[in-house]
Amino acid sequence: MSEMLNVALPKGRLGEKVYSMFEKAGFDCPSIRENNRKLIFENEKSSVRYFWVKPSDVAIYVERGAADLGVAGKDILLEYEPDVYELLDLNIGKCRMAVAAPSDFRDDPSRTLKVATKFSKIAGDFYSSTGRDIDIIHLNGSIEIAPILGLSDVIVDIVETGTTLKENNLEVFETIFPISARLIANKSSFKFKNALCEKVLRELSAQTGRENV
Repeated sequence: MSEMLNVALPKGRLGEKVYSMFEKAGFDCPSIRENNRKLIFENEKSSVRYFWVKPSDVAIYVERGAADLGVAGKDILLEYEPDVYELLDLNIGKCRMAVAAPSDFRDDPSRTLKVATKFSKIAGDFYSSTGRDIDIIHLNGSIEIAPILGLSDVIVDIVETGTTLKENNLEVFETIFPISARLIANKSSFKFKNALCEKVLRELSAQTGRENV
């Protein structure tokens, strides 16, 4: 049996875009396009095995070696700092990490700023760099309602179109950094399956028109 490349794909629209890029790169697996609930798909002919996982879990599968390659957002890489190689900015899945608050919010530097977020490390690093004293309130969902209910002054969250913010009378006050999907590799796999990994990197780099990171 030929050497197989294990690839963790993020579930959802982003993962479908990523698979199309891999398919174009010569790592096709027709069964993945069939209408079923399977999570693992492989094609020995193309030396590839794909599996769908929750987007925030991709980096864990890659770091631990269950996947050789995967695709994760820059937000995940900065928040959890997995021990992986970041190979390429795929230039898709674009959004931004931002500070948002009610439109009438005015920061009072004399008091501790209450920040609601699911990205505690990113928020902490950002405000630490500005010297602002903050109280981080870690939430796992519905971040937008925190300032409305008085739980927080501001939120730090991913903003794509801004529609959800507007519908909740919030607006972006500051962009922390832009986000896009990144190709990542397990460090050991990149060494021992280098030919396959380099082929993927080369082909995807050509599609994005970007140099590897």
